[in-house]
Amino acid sequence: MPGYSRTSIEAQPMSDKASLMQQPAPLADVGLQREIATLFVRALNLEVAPEDIEPDAPLYGTGLGLDSIDILEVALLVSKQYGIQLRADSQENQQIFRSLRHLAEYIAAQRTK
Repeated sequence: MPGYSRTSIEAQPMSDKASLMQQPAPLADVGLQREIATLFVRALNLEVAPEDIEPDAPLYGTGLGLDSIDILEVALLVSKQYGIQLRADSQENQQIFRSLRHLAEYIAAQRTK
């Protein structure tokens, strides 16, 4: 990067977990997040631009403001678009639908399409 050198930025030791959390998402993940956000906006007729959906904002309730019916629609979309079967009674759903980033990570790991 112009104007920056490795020696001009002081490196401070941090735990492996903290180091991983500081790294930006890989481009493929960002692309998948945008793709999913676009699906949300179109399917749910949201009055927000896909690029304005914060990756770490909660999907349910506060944040994006989806309700249980919206989440069911999203699960159906994900199933059709990515070949992932989501069960309504799964204990993982709260974590999967925690945020756009979490949903994209789950899809990236599980997708068949």
